[in-house]
Amino acid sequence: MSEVVYPRESVYNLIPKETVQTEKPPRYMSKFRPTVVLEKKLTKDAMKTMGPAKLEVPSPEKYLKKHSKEPILSQKKHCSKEVRNTCTVKKPPVPARTDNPPMGIYTKRDFIKTNTAVPMKPQPICVDTNKGHKELLENSGFVPKYIKKKDYGEVPEYLLQRNEDERKAQEEYDRFVKEQTNQGAMSHLSDEERQSILERLKKNWDKLHHEYQGLPLVTDTLSKKSRKKRLEEDMEKLENDINLFERFKTIYISNN
Repeated sequence: MSEVVYPRESVYNLIPKETVQTEKPPRYMSKFRPTVVLEKKLTKDAMKTMGPAKLEVPSPEKYLKKHSKEPILSQKKHCSKEVRNTCTVKKPPVPARTDNPPMGIYTKRDFIKTNTAVPMKPQPICVDTNKGHKELLENSGFVPKYIKKKDYGEVPEYLLQRNEDERKAQEEYDRFVKEQTNQGAMSHLSDEERQSILERLKKNWDKLHHEYQGLPLVTDTLSKKSRKKRLEEDMEKLENDINLFERFKTIYISNN
């Protein structure tokens, strides 16, 4: 049998301890509770039966009979051939040869212009499917109407305006740079210096990338996470600087 292990005896155990009673927070009661209870009481006895309460119960004598809901069609009328051939409204008789034509009837229609008018030519169409789908030839794209325009091959007006705005902005920038260089606030970076700085930036990036590749696969501690984050931030800054030096050939540095 296993022996019972008692705690060590201590004098401090004789000191009476104060019991701390934790008070429970009050129970949550929604502010919409009275409204919900009232609505439940109002709609409790609204539909005790299937349908409205005042609905009249059908009589047992008026039960559903066979073919009672089928539509009633009108009866067919039998008509013979003689009835079908007879016509109630007769046409006027054909005028005889001896009858005189009606005189004094005038009309505003010019039959000469109507007969001599040139008929409208049909619009040319094209069939683009084997099922006979038709389309106007002008809107089909087979008619070279765009190359016959007066302004065909010319630069659009909005492109000319955009090029003019870019030229003015470049002139203002060049004038500002020239003023700054004359005042001694900016200095131009030569191509040799730019290439040397670019090479040093790439070497630093390779060094950080080699160190980043040597990180452990599992980053479970705070120091590993902070080191990885610091390396990623430094590599991102170097990539931005390298992109800036490769993109722009002319670089100015502030002397302040």
